[in-house]
Amino acid sequence: MRMPSHGRWLFFWLGLALLMGGGAAGVRALPSAPSPLGTAVPPAPAAAPVPSAPAPAVSLPVAPASKAPASVSPVPPPAATAPPPFTAPVAPLPLPAGLRWREEPRLGELFRQAGRPGTFVLLDARRGELVGTNRARALSRYTPASTFKIPNSLIGLSVGAVASVDTVLPYRSDAPPFSPAWEKDMGLREAIVVSNVPIYQELARRIGLARMREAVNRLDYGNRAIGPVVDTFWLRGPLAISAVEQTRFLDRLARGVLPFPAEAQRAVREITLVERGPGWELHAKTGWQNGPGPGVGWWVGWVESGGRTHPFALNLDIRQRADGDLRQRLGRTALELLGVLPPAAPVPLAPGPGR
Repeated sequence: MRMPSHGRWLFFWLGLALLMGGGAAGVRALPSAPSPLGTAVPPAPAAAPVPSAPAPAVSLPVAPASKAPASVSPVPPPAATAPPPFTAPVAPLPLPAGLRWREEPRLGELFRQAGRPGTFVLLDARRGELVGTNRARALSRYTPASTFKIPNSLIGLSVGAVASVDTVLPYRSDAPPFSPAWEKDMGLREAIVVSNVPIYQELARRIGLARMREAVNRLDYGNRAIGPVVDTFWLRGPLAISAVEQTRFLDRLARGVLPFPAEAQRAVREITLVERGPGWELHAKTGWQNGPGPGVGWWVGWVESGGRTHPFALNLDIRQRADGDLRQRLGRTALELLGVLPPAAPVPLAPGPGR
């Protein structure tokens, strides 16, 4: 049924009166109609304001780039290329009782010239003195990486996991090797020269978790934490040790006073001998946490010279594979600067790749 014309006019005037009487305050925005996907349709955009004249561009003064101190790491690269975290304490450890620290500026200059943060420390047990650079870092703990091959060898020999340093262990690894020299069965004498990780992992499995934990505690090695996995704790943590702690452990090994069989200590001293010259011998081992990627590099050992033992430890930040050579190069230069090694060319006894 159609509404009469006068009725339509009546509704028109009533609606107009209500609209004018409510005013702007009485008008409410209607909700947007739901979209087919169940989300509200956005309201129409407001009219764009009339553009004003653009303000003149202002050039802010740029401060000249300052050269960061060598001891400060640069801004890290993007997450995809950033090195994995390494074990380090919130604060450095206290200086061991009975030892004093002497900062040697010439050693600090070595690291500044190399452009890599790091530390070097030499223990003079006779004087009760630690000579080095970057005391805070020398007292900070890091994952030992392959420097743990020294105590690993000692523990394996002591508990009978291997009969001698020439007992052949099987190479078992599906991972791409750090060096082609790894890919064969070998004994500890050869494995420590090429820093063969799978061989030393096999040794750790033969030692076993219980005997390994007891031995690391007896050595008082670093934080003494090995966790629940017997063949990775020195590579990925939780084991950690400082450069100062390395020198104290190596000092006792060099003098044969560790609480382990004398013959086992003698055998480890034998396989860690890397260089010899008139009146001196150098025992050393490299380490590279996360090698061959960015991480922390080590070079630790001792020098026998003039009837005295000179334990030392170096660690530094490694940012690329080529930095691996800095470990021995900076370490050897430091020993020469301190008068522990002569500057003459050494006679290498243990060539080969090192990790």
